[in-house]
Amino acid sequence: MIFNKETAKKTAEVLLQVNAIKLSPNEPFTWASGWKSPIYCDNRIILSYPSIRNYVSQTMAKHIEEKYGKPDVIAGVATGAIGIGMLVAQVLGLPFIYVRPDAKGHGRKNQIEGHIESGQTVVVVEDLISTGKSSLNAVKALKEADIKVKGMVAIFTYGFDVAAKNFETENITLNTLSNYENLLEQALDTNYIAEKELKTLSEWNSNPSEWNAI
Repeated sequence: MIFNKETAKKTAEVLLQVNAIKLSPNEPFTWASGWKSPIYCDNRIILSYPSIRNYVSQTMAKHIEEKYGKPDVIAGVATGAIGIGMLVAQVLGLPFIYVRPDAKGHGRKNQIEGHIESGQTVVVVEDLISTGKSSLNAVKALKEADIKVKGMVAIFTYGFDVAAKNFETENITLNTLSNYENLLEQALDTNYIAEKELKTLSEWNSNPSEWNAI
């Protein structure tokens, strides 16, 4: 679920502006999973642009307070959301922790890095949602540490059905600044893509694992 339409369009605009999201329906990318995709997203790029990272972190912080109320701690999902999560925590004046995909195999063998106490509340910050599995893995680690997860926020989601099902199964509320639907609207409005490319991009989103542009 997006926070609101205005935020979704503006966020899509800035992500396209700095190439944090690239659309290439005619020359698709290959993801690590092997999927062919007409979109590639790397939201870490926004950290290199002060005005845009400020917009994203301040907007996310505002919506967190409006949607969830102020938590005790902000938690980022490693590694992509560590940077933006820290900025959101800074805006809110809150402590910050981050959650690894797995516990370290050495030292203190932590999966959760930073100080948080049993019973405290967190809002989890993500940069990107695809299937949601890695994000929900972080939620699981927090719950196992007796941390109360109020919900998750992310910069962008592809809007896959499987992600919606995964979050529903785990009973975790997800809100995002923007999503694939609003990205395509913004890209079309600004002539980033042509009308004929919209069909290809929409087809991919409905069946990403089987899609092939060739």
